[in-house]
Amino acid sequence: MPNLDLILQHNEAFVEKKEYETFLTDKFPDKKIVILTCMDTRLVELLPKAMNLRNGDAKFIKTAGAIITHPFGSIMRSILVAIHALQASEVFVVGHHECGMVGLNSQQIVENIKQSGVKQETLDTLSHSGIDVPKWLKGFNSVREGVEQSVDIVRKHPLMPPGSLVHGLIIDPRTGKLELVDDGHTYNSMQG
Repeated sequence: MPNLDLILQHNEAFVEKKEYETFLTDKFPDKKIVILTCMDTRLVELLPKAMNLRNGDAKFIKTAGAIITHPFGSIMRSILVAIHALQASEVFVVGHHECGMVGLNSQQIVENIKQSGVKQETLDTLSHSGIDVPKWLKGFNSVREGVEQSVDIVRKHPLMPPGSLVHGLIIDPRTGKLELVDDGHTYNSMQG
């Protein structure tokens, strides 16, 4: 049975039994925080538990490596919406040890893309349009470097409120232990 069928079957019973009631909350984060973290499957339940968060406490944004690749892309947009429209006031960037983005071979991903049926012509068109696909898919050298890069982009963003707290952390995906990379006390330097 395909996953979609299993999910829809479970969902019908979930709604029928009103299991959703234990998750009821509103759209505003109770602890007024937004968390940018990795999409790694090990963090789905571990990270909220390790940070003592329950449903409704925080806005979660997930992306490969907890990396912001562009200061005006959808990730930064989501952070700004959380702050300016949904009452978040503190940002946490949480990377993790054993991240698949460390040393990621973007050339191999391009080869995998071709093997999946995407034509070289498509990659050439993207290249001629100014999109360097291997660079766009590139990972980072260390988790710390990735967290520091994302913290720096958020902290220096011209649309962040002056004095915003932006923290950098690394979590161990086996134990949940958090390591502080940046405590957030260097304020937004572009705001003066």
